[in-house]
Amino acid sequence: QVQLVESGGGLVQAGGSLRLSCVASGTIVSIEAMRWYRQAPGKQRDLVASITSDGSSNYADSVKGRFTISRENAKNTVYLQMNSLKPEDTAVYYCNANIRSGLFTRFHDYWGQGIQVTVSS
Repeated sequence: QVQLVESGGGLVQAGGSLRLSCVASGTIVSIEAMRWYRQAPGKQRDLVASITSDGSSNYADSVKGRFTISRENAKNTVYLQMNSLKPEDTAVYYCNANIRSGLFTRFHDYWGQGIQVTVSS
C-alpha cells in the first residue's frame, strides 16, 4: 500500500510564501514523475508543476517565476516552494506521483488527500 501525505499548507497574506511537502510511503520500488495540482472552489483540478525522476521540471504559466518544485529521491519527497503568493493561488493543493510498488508491476498514479492554501488580500 502506498500513501502520499501533504503538509505545509495554511493561511498567508498576499506576497508571502509557503512551502508544501509531500512524502510517499509504503512499498515503493521507484517513483517517476511527481506533480502538484490545485483545485479552487467550483473549478477543475489543474496541474501546477511537475518534476521527473532526473529533476526536469515544468510549470503552469500562472506560477512560473514564483513557484519552484523540487524533490529528494532518497526521501520519496516532493516540495513546492511558493513565493509572491496571490489571492488567486487559493486552492486545495494535491500531490500526485507515478509509483511502482513491485519489481514486476506497472507504475500507478497515487494522490494525496489534499491540503488547503489560502492567500488573503
